[in-house]
Formats: sequence, C-alpha cells, structure tokens
Amino acid sequence: MTGVDMRLKRISMAVAATAAASLALTACSPGGSQDKKKDDKGGDSQTVGDAKQFEGSGRFELSDVETQNKEIKITVGSVEYGGYNGLTPDTYSTYTSAVAGTYMPGFWYYGTDGKIYQNKDMGSYKLISEDPMKVEYTIHEDAVWSDGTPITVADAISAWGTQTTLSSPDAEKDDDGNAAPLFNNVSNDLVDMVPDGPQGDPKGKKFTVTFKEPNPDWELQTWLSFPAHVIAKNGDLSTEEYIKALQDQDGKKLEKAAEFWNKGWNRGAGKLPKEEDNVSGGPYILDSWQQGESVTVKANPKYWGEKPGVEKLTFRFIDDSAMVQGLKNKDVQVIAPQTTPDIADQLKGLEGSNEAKLYSGNQLTWEHLDFNFRKGNVMEDLDIRKAFAMCVPRQEIVDKLVKPINPDATVLNAREIFSDDENYEGVISESYNGEYDDVDVEGAKKLLKDKGKEGATVRIGYAAPNPRRSQQVQLIKNSCEKAGFKIEDVSAKDFFDPGGTLDTGKYEVALFAWAGSGQKTSGWNIYHSKGAQNYGKFKNADVDAAFDKMKKATADDAHLEAVKEAEKALWDNLYGIPIFQHPGMRAADPKIANIAHTVTQSGITWNADQWQYVK
Repeated sequence: MTGVDMRLKRISMAVAATAAASLALTACSPGGSQDKKKDDKGGDSQTVGDAKQFEGSGRFELSDVETQNKEIKITVGSVEYGGYNGLTPDTYSTYTSAVAGTYMPGFWYYGTDGKIYQNKDMGSYKLISEDPMKVEYTIHEDAVWSDGTPITVADAISAWGTQTTLSSPDAEKDDDGNAAPLFNNVSNDLVDMVPDGPQGDPKGKKFTVTFKEPNPDWELQTWLSFPAHVIAKNGDLSTEEYIKALQDQDGKKLEKAAEFWNKGWNRGAGKLPKEEDNVSGGPYILDSWQQGESVTVKANPKYWGEKPGVEKLTFRFIDDSAMVQGLKNKDVQVIAPQTTPDIADQLKGLEGSNEAKLYSGNQLTWEHLDFNFRKGNVMEDLDIRKAFAMCVPRQEIVDKLVKPINPDATVLNAREIFSDDENYEGVISESYNGEYDDVDVEGAKKLLKDKGKEGATVRIGYAAPNPRRSQQVQLIKNSCEKAGFKIEDVSAKDFFDPGGTLDTGKYEVALFAWAGSGQKTSGWNIYHSKGAQNYGKFKNADVDAAFDKMKKATADDAHLEAVKEAEKALWDNLYGIPIFQHPGMRAADPKIANIAHTVTQSGITWNADQWQYVK
C-alpha cells in the first residue's frame, strides 16, 4: 500500500504493505522455479500461452525458458519510481517495489493465495529449533550479483545490520534523547530481534540466525537486500571491515557506508545509480529511467535461475484514468488501475471486443482515513476525531464506488483482519460497537459545538490524480459540511514525497491504502509509537502494548487475542477509520501469457519475470 496511493506494509518488522513489523521488500522478489514436471515421454514440457500453474503458489510450470528479445510495457500507477534503494521510508511503496522486485534477491515470495513459498532459485531455509527459535539458510551455490560477485553470508549480515536503530555517536538527539538511525531503513528492528546476527563464514553460503524471542513472522524477515561489497566500497571499507563494523554495531566506522546506503543509490528522479553500483541479484537489472515517463529493466545475463520471459520490462507512469486508453492504443500491454465503476465498464468493453484479458478478484489492500496527531492539529482532540468519524459516509462510499465493481463489497471495520477471514466477526464483536456504521450528522454537530470548533477545517490529502479518492472526498464533504466541518481537498502529486504534505504535517486526514499480506505482525510499524510508518505521530500506551504482545504471539489463539486488543484500542482512540477492501481488476493484451491475479501487495507484477508473448 502506499502512501503515494498505498504504502506497502512491512513484512519483516524488520522489514512487513508495505509497510509493518515485518514485510520485507525482498518479499517482492520473484519466486524461484519449482521442481520441473515431466511429460509422459520423460521430457520437459512447456508451451508459451498454456503453461500450467503450481497449485497454491501461482508460479507457472516453465522449463528451459528462452528469453524473448521483446519488451512488455506495464503501468501500475502515475507515481515516479523512487530509486534503486526502495527500502527507505521515502521510497518504500508499491510503485517502487514493482520495479525493485525484478532485481532484489530474496528467500521467499507470496503465492497468489497469499501464502509464503520458498524461492528455490535463491536457496532454501528451515526452522531447526523452536526454543530458542533458530533458522538455517542456504544460499544457492550458483547465486551471484550481476557484477559476478558471489552472493554470500556477507550479504545476509549486511541486510541484518542495516535494519537497526544504531545511530552515530556524533548525531544530534531530540528532546527524548533519541537520535536518527544511521541507516534510514523503513525497518529498524531486526538487530534487536536477532542480536547476534547471521552466524556463518561471511564468504560462505550457509548461515543460521537465532531469535531473542519467538517470532510469529520469522519466515518473512529480510536476510538479503543489497550487495555488501558495493556498500563497503562506497564506505571506504573492505567488505571484511564493513561486515566487522556491522557485527560490532560500530556507529562511527559505519557513517560513510550508511550515508551511501541512504543516498548513494538514489541520486534523484531520472538518474540511475553509477554503473559500478547498479548491481542486481534478480532476473533483471535497471537499464534506463526517463523522469516522469518510465523506468526500464533488462534481463540480467548473470542470473543463475529461471531465465526471464522477455528481454525488457518497462514500467510507465500513467494516471489510472488514462490506463485503459493506453492499453487500447497498445502503448502498454499490462495495466493495474485503481478501478472505478467507469474504468470497470471500459475494461469489460475491451474484454468483450477481445482487446484485453481481465484478471479480477479481491485484494489484501484496504482503504482508510488516518488522522494527524501532531501538536496543534485539531485532530489531537478525540472528540473532534469522533465527530469526523460520525459524518464520514462509509456505506455510501462503498455503495457508489466499490459495489459496481464488487457487488459483495461491505464496509471494513478492522485493520488487522479482513472481512472474509473466519475470525473477522469475532474480532469485531469484541472491539467495535458499530457507533460509526451510520452517519450521525446531528451527533457530530453537537460535539463540534460543545468544543467550540464549528467550522473547523479538515484538509484531506492523498496522492493525485486519483479519481476514486477525489470522489470519496467529495462524498465526505457533502456529509461532513452539514455537521459543521469545512472540508478541503489538499491532494497533490507529491503528497507522500519527502517535503510533501504528509511529511510537513499540513493536513488533518490522510486518505490512502495499506497493502496487506499474510504476516502476523504487520501493524507494529504503522500503529506503534516507535513505528517507522506511523506517519501521523500517534502515541497510545494501550495500542503499543497490544502490538508488542502481537509481535511475540506465535500461537494462533494468543495472536487472535492480541488482534482483538489492538483493534479495540485503535477504535477507542480513533487512530483512523477503515473504509473498504480494494476490489482488483487488472487487464492485459491477450497476447501476453503467464499473468496471474494475486491477492497480495505484490500486485499484478508479482511474477512479471515469467511473462512472455504467446508464440
């Protein structure tokens, strides 16, 4: 999910859509090939266009893939690519991860069913002890970075050591005595969870990790991200010196390496990393970037796993409202718009004329309104938040904007669980009393009057342009201005960018979506007072306690109880207002094979490395 539409939940609390206690960006890495299946004659079988899918994982059964000397153009939104390092709070989004997923290595991927599958191209892992929780990882013997450097345990130590709250001894401290972390990583708790880090020969291919406490999302942690040797070189260190400094958590010695990690790869819109720093651990590598237009990746000749389907993938930055026409004109071959009723009708029309193939279904992505709790903001006051919640027409929003796409859509009343989960009703019954189900203009008006806040301005911001969100704000305006609020649409293209509206706090309510996934601790980074993605600066002891409990709950029943406590605390204190689960409707040129809908935050591009043109 991005804040630029939908911030991703982090999977690893160490790194969970994008965006929370644990969702690693590496989760977006392409999945590995599975065991090949043989035909009756004992040979490998594959026909582009009718390849079968592995049950559950959704990956296609491809064998002996020959990379086609062709290009597929994709658009997942109008937002600019953030840069090679998509793990900073400023760049971590669904848009950037769609590209980064083609060049970042990772031990696992999400299947179309939302479950976790091991990426066999990268290697393997297994839980070898539950108490203490200990996991063994083996990197594929042929795994190399695109510059030919072997991918080794040193890279795992680097991924671990950069997920830390460690700061420079010379850094300025705030009023609470805290200093900014050296590595501006969206995830900064893996060093705390695994104090000793990966154990193994830094030059070898096998390592173990031991968790300080049982971790429900142990499988989702980020143990690979960026090339250690590149970071070391730019930090004026040998790889051995860099690894030793990480193991010692030597803030002084790591200063220059951290500066490169934070800014060295991301040189500004339209600028690729320097050639020697543009290193890939996936099937593709960055090729070109036209600011405001597109970014292209090309096949990585050093990739040891299943070869990519086509030579080039180009991610174009196109507004949702223009995507259908772009597909019709063949300017792009795959589109992933946020679907409005109008866009849905257009897509169905293209399908009817055989100009497109649709890929539809629910997504683990959900829309919400989040309050700004910064000092001096009117939303600091719980009663004002309640008044706003009373007048937001959630049911009308669902009826007018979502049901035309998904007739079964309902208002969402939770954040950590979806409405089709078997435990949903049980969680809601113990956490939410239904007080915001129906619009209560008179009740909202009375709260505002009692507080002397009639006419209070509520600036609602989101990443523009976005037709569906514009319509949502208009529906909120129609309702809430009757209660005495003054609603302003402060959407902007740079709403979620560094220095943008969200960053500067010039808003009362942020409207965006989180892309959920199967992790159990995804909310910590968002709702906890110390969470890196707690953009509204929310602080509440009850919420912190519930999410701290959730991080340690390995048993299903204990986790469920923590979810109930968290949801109740979030409703009681009105962190924000959930609205609906996103319906998904993607489309592609019928000549493109091996596309598959997924419920997860990875989106339609989750297996883009397998796409090919039908022969």
